[in-house]
Amino acid sequence: MNISVIGAGNGGLALAGFLTLRGFKVTLYNRSIKRISSFMKSKIIRLEGEINATVKIFNVTNDIKEALEDAKLVMIVVPAFAHADIAEKIYPYVEDDQIFILNPGRTFGALEFYRKLREKSEKIIIAETQTFLFASRTSNPGVSHIFRIKNAVPVSALPSKHNPILREILEDVIPEFQVIDSILYTSFNNIGAVFHPATLILNAGRVESTFGKFEFYLEGITPSVARVLEKIDYERCAIARTLGIQPLTAKDWLNYAYDVLGGNLYEVIHNNSGYQGIIAPPSLQNRYILEDVPMSLVPMSEIARKFGIKTPAIDSIIYLSSIMMGRDFYREGRTLKRLGIENLDLQEFIRFIHEGGVI
Repeated sequence: MNISVIGAGNGGLALAGFLTLRGFKVTLYNRSIKRISSFMKSKIIRLEGEINATVKIFNVTNDIKEALEDAKLVMIVVPAFAHADIAEKIYPYVEDDQIFILNPGRTFGALEFYRKLREKSEKIIIAETQTFLFASRTSNPGVSHIFRIKNAVPVSALPSKHNPILREILEDVIPEFQVIDSILYTSFNNIGAVFHPATLILNAGRVESTFGKFEFYLEGITPSVARVLEKIDYERCAIARTLGIQPLTAKDWLNYAYDVLGGNLYEVIHNNSGYQGIIAPPSLQNRYILEDVPMSLVPMSEIARKFGIKTPAIDSIIYLSSIMMGRDFYREGRTLKRLGIENLDLQEFIRFIHEGGVI
């Protein structure tokens, strides 16, 4: 099977190497040639950490047409704020029967992709994962350090009636991917939205004074910070239940993904060896805010407001982030209007998630 990986950051590098080691013909694409120039000719990348291997992948390119040609499975591994731009770039080259998976979709990534690509072909499948398969980082071009491979990653198609086809393809490619009921599950079990923005905002002084020279999870999440995360998590779960989804709490998700236990969220995070060595971002200009606030917290807040759920903790992080970054994330984010679902009632919305259609 030919697989394309779109995005050559730490996640894309890791995934391209991982899939190559599993025997697939992988093409790695990146828009900017700067990120891939050092290994574009050799096609050799280096994986370190939980996987220790030097890997020669099939192709490395900054030509999107070349990247998509003959690809059955297309893995989108870019920050969620780039999803719309990537959808526009790939639009002219989409072929029937291709499968596009956002790794991850954050909240409603698949919906944003679906809205842009559906008119091109009704014979494609668009899906999103709930999280990324690896905890990984990169410090040098062509090198990705994998701290941990997650035990299981939920994934679902939009509409969910395509899930049987998705399952058939993925079980031989990435058995760690578990196809679940709908993107409501992946979008509202978005744990990055719980962990990333609030932790970074509440450590803003430390980040700016040390340029992130501390462990993000194990030092940045103190007991009081963890209590804020628990409140955000409580609100996220309340939204999910309103949409008919039985969510995993962040604490339960850590057990599911990493096999760690603890009495509360603080303890579970600090018992997770997969978080050891993950350093904080060097500034607030980072995807933990620029991606997770507008592309995760904003759609959560909007859905909550539409269906009468109060989310003071989520809203406070959106407002604080907007003030600190000098931006309006409510205006920039994945609003219901931007997604084309502002006029759907609850039953219409759920029906669309399962059956698809024009929005």
